Amino acid sequence: MRPIIVALLCALALGAGGAGAREGNECIVAAGTVAPDFGLPHVARAIEKKKLDVAVIGSASSELTGPAGTNIAYPTSMQEALRSLLPGVAVKVTTYARARETASEMEAKLPRIISEAAPALVIWQTGTADAIRGVDPEEFRVALDDGVDQLRAADADVVFMNMQYSPRTEAMLAVTAYADAMRFVALKREAVLFDRFTIMRRWNESGVFDLYGATRTTNVAERVHDCLGRLLADVVVAGARLAPAAGKGTD
Repeated sequence: MRPIIVALLCALALGAGGAGAREGNECIVAAGTVAPDFGLPHVARAIEKKKLDVAVIGSASSELTGPAGTNIAYPTSMQEALRSLLPGVAVKVTTYARARETASEMEAKLPRIISEAAPALVIWQTGTADAIRGVDPEEFRVALDDGVDQLRAADADVVFMNMQYSPRTEAMLAVTAYADAMRFVALKREAVLFDRFTIMRRWNESGVFDLYGATRTTNVAERVHDCLGRLLADVVVAGARLAPAAGKGTD
């Protein structure tokens, strides 16, 4: 693997890789508007039945390195936040993350995930590995589109999550085509898009998190993941409220 690719992967795997963050809920405010554009009907039905199963599929940035590992990453934070927001609902979040996996590779394992987790919701985090590996953006788009078909046939909603923002890799990694493809599929299929890239860029520009400063600890990454998880939980609950009445499906 070429040195520049190794450097990109190391920087992105930090989850935030910076130094210094302000305390409290300022990260939530600085994130700006993250309300979903579309409803999550299968999530709404699951909440009505008091049992919400969520699957997170993604690459290395869906986890954190270190002793705590996935226990401090955004899926865990989202699970805790959902349990708080949805008292009386049994919430379970299962993570399927693998480093350097492309959207096509993730799409190929959806049948197994559907069988194992039977999720009402899938958080699909992707884009970075495709950009690093130079995957054709059209191939990336088709994988997302086909994935939506599989998930909806299995009575599951999808929330797309795009790539991270990192000022350390911004000039080296061309992500625009993949971000645009994901946004296109989300609008076309009326799926929710969680714009992690824009959120993290706002955090960096406002000084809530210094995403440029290097660190050997996961301290800032843990805070970033905590904020992302809480924001995701808000989006999921808001999406359920936007859902059409029971009995109506989605395209």
